[in-house]
Amino acid sequence: MSRFPAVEAVSYGLAHAPDLVRYGSKPAREIGRDPGRQREIDDHLRSFEEASRYLPNRVFLGAAHPSALNRVSRPWWDATPDSEPDGTPLGRMLSQNGLYGLLRCCDQFGLIQLEKETAQQAHECLAREKLLPEARLSPLEASGVQLPDTHVGGFARLPLYREGTRVGTFKGDHESDETLQPSVLLENLATKATALQATMELLRLNPEVEPGSIDYVINTGEEAVGDRYQRGGGNLAKAVAEMAGLERATGSDLKAFCCGPMHGFLMAAALVKSGVFGRVLVVGGGSLAKLGMKSSAHLKADMPILEDVLAGFAFLVGTGDGSQPVIRLDAVGKHDVRCKSSAQGIAEALTSEPLGRLGLRLQDIDKYAVELHNPEVTVPAGSGDVPATIYRVIGSLAVMRGEISRDQLTDFTQAKGMLGFSPTQGHVASAIPFLGHAWRGIRKGELKNTLLIGKGSLFLGRMTQMSDGVSLLIEQP
Repeated sequence: MSRFPAVEAVSYGLAHAPDLVRYGSKPAREIGRDPGRQREIDDHLRSFEEASRYLPNRVFLGAAHPSALNRVSRPWWDATPDSEPDGTPLGRMLSQNGLYGLLRCCDQFGLIQLEKETAQQAHECLAREKLLPEARLSPLEASGVQLPDTHVGGFARLPLYREGTRVGTFKGDHESDETLQPSVLLENLATKATALQATMELLRLNPEVEPGSIDYVINTGEEAVGDRYQRGGGNLAKAVAEMAGLERATGSDLKAFCCGPMHGFLMAAALVKSGVFGRVLVVGGGSLAKLGMKSSAHLKADMPILEDVLAGFAFLVGTGDGSQPVIRLDAVGKHDVRCKSSAQGIAEALTSEPLGRLGLRLQDIDKYAVELHNPEVTVPAGSGDVPATIYRVIGSLAVMRGEISRDQLTDFTQAKGMLGFSPTQGHVASAIPFLGHAWRGIRKGELKNTLLIGKGSLFLGRMTQMSDGVSLLIEQP
């Protein structure tokens, strides 16, 4: 048994949601200004099969290694995939029908209604995928109602579509509380459902993990569940634990923008190390508001809308069995209040400073996992290649420290970095997508270590101009 906590299991999930793109924050605002925008969006949506074949999605789910991205020319969305996966998946993609069904099963307040055929198809999908126990599918058996008009009587309702046809509605739960309007409640429920999806995948893929052995759940998604009196009160962590059958667990939500998962990772490791809890599960569901976030640029380039999936993750931190990667709590990197917010200042605080405590150089890390946003999404929108930029900063720091020469910079960034492949779901993209690959690679002896670097933009809340960041080193036991 190691003296450090271990990563015992990792899983991911994607839910295809093309007909929910219209409710992403950016598309919804554009459609509000120009209703004709909806037809343009509809003409650029992908099928489930196309989204499933998309190489970055396969890498995110563990069915292909990040190195596979180097072997396929862009555009990836137009590439023919290999006939066979080159990895054992760490999760699956759920169809939109399945997502609608999962939303209905997670709904305890009668918010979502589905017409009969859609409810039946959703039931069949979830039963076939064995995502939930049969007993948890009972809400779908009671579905299949005549859909009410979205504009007549009662609370406001959002229509739910499948290829342009209305197949459901989602209602608000208060006449005037803006936090209980249908758009906000749908956002919250989507986060709960996709965090649950990843949690159930973790339990499916790791049958040795007894649900009753998990003591605490930390939800690190970006949603702010609450009502008019406390808009971000939470607690989705306990809601996910309830649906997943984690009957001996409690939990709480942790908020830190894109850096939330890394803060959650650190808290989980500390709770295990202290002996307070034996096993802590860290989860995060998808951000519906970010569907179609860069879609304007994709439409202009006449390419598919690639932000059509909701992503989720779950990873379990425990005492380990001696074979699992450990978390070096003596080398935690953190961006202090006193730290500079320049790219170099952040890089030093999160890389060379914590590594120096162990006598390690920047070269001693096999792989750095940073903000792994998919460049095929961000570059057309003018946001640049985010991970490539960060890797150049780390490499430049190695040059400044005399570890490598300037002409070795490109080789360093290629060897220590990777192409981005994560959905642009903010918190999801920040280092965590590589955790499953690192977990698997370290156990196989293909990697000795990896440094996970999460960063956050705290100015988004208009409370401070500071940046945020946490890094964690995981390595062979």
